[in-house]
Amino acid sequence: MRNTIFLGFGLLLLIVQANLHRVLGYLPLSGITPNLILPLIVFMGVHEYSVVRGAALTFVLGYSLDLFAGAPIGLFTFVSVSIFVLSRAAGVRLAAQTVLTQFALALGFTLVESASVLMLIAIFGKNPYAPRALLGLVLPHALATAVLSPVVFRLAERLHQATTTVPRPEGGVQR
Repeated sequence: MRNTIFLGFGLLLLIVQANLHRVLGYLPLSGITPNLILPLIVFMGVHEYSVVRGAALTFVLGYSLDLFAGAPIGLFTFVSVSIFVLSRAAGVRLAAQTVLTQFALALGFTLVESASVLMLIAIFGKNPYAPRALLGLVLPHALATAVLSPVVFRLAERLHQATTTVPRPEGGVQR
């Protein structure tokens, strides 16, 4: 049940992200569109989701981002699963309880994601100048993602709490 809800939430975030791109595209600052599923991926990694379940869900969300963004198939899929595994490893040491921590986690992981995407485009892309052209978009993209990450973390936490099963006492109702 939780996987379905988080998948639906992730797809809803992708739809919102696509519409934000349309609205924010008119602003003079390029690259300000945030990646709204990245905080969700970090949330799943930090909050001790099972590696198999989290990686599978992240794979589907990354593939959906590939489709929404018109990126080469597998680019964001690979990067999203990598970010999940990195945040899972960091989750043992970090707790995303405060807004400042959530902001820092989202900023750091967005910079890692952007660097990974730029490296993969440089290695496998057809245009050798594309990474240089995209480099100026990294910081505005990272800051926009980090600013909106506490909202995504809060919504994900509410969904997490709503789908947590509470063990019921056996043998009837106890008073």
